[in-house]
Amino acid sequence: MSKKAVDIVLLPDGQMMDKAIQANAELVKRFGERIVLNSKNCLPHISFAMGCIDERQVGDIKDVLKEIAEGNPLGDLEISGVAAETNAVGRKVSSFQVRKTEKLQRLHKDVMNKLEVFLKYDVTEDMLYGDEKKAESTLIWIKDYREKSGFSKFWPHITIGYGQSEDSPPKAERLRSFSVNELAICHLGNHCTCRKVLASVPI
Repeated sequence: MSKKAVDIVLLPDGQMMDKAIQANAELVKRFGERIVLNSKNCLPHISFAMGCIDERQVGDIKDVLKEIAEGNPLGDLEISGVAAETNAVGRKVSSFQVRKTEKLQRLHKDVMNKLEVFLKYDVTEDMLYGDEKKAESTLIWIKDYREKSGFSKFWPHITIGYGQSEDSPPKAERLRSFSVNELAICHLGNHCTCRKVLASVPI
């Protein structure tokens, strides 16, 4: 049996992907290359659930996600601003904050509840994508996701990278509305990056 650390995510449209990648590039210049976003194997995303799965169950999980997506039409989403949070090891991480709506909260709750039977939290480094040494904060985030980021603590966002972004809410107003096209299972890499889409469904 092979286990993979995964993230259940919404993938934003191409324009928002580009905005996040551009914002990340500015952070990389100032704070280093721990997270380098791109549109191929380090995808901007909105997380809805994390954990570890038996990779043989990807097809079953996809079937559940299809049912969830069909029951949770979203429409356009909105960026409400840019913020920097401090992670488990004391480093600043900047994100586009996504306005939390009843629809997003319901989608998160459905994903967490209906995938509970599949998701475990006993993550180890070998379950993550890639061979590099994994940051302690990555393992902590996955292990604690249900307790510290689930349900009432869910906060939708698109991580843009390490460091304090110089962006501000007025500039974010120009990014405000965007769409999402896919609800996906992604193999998690270092720093909880989405490195490979294992399966996806339209939403």
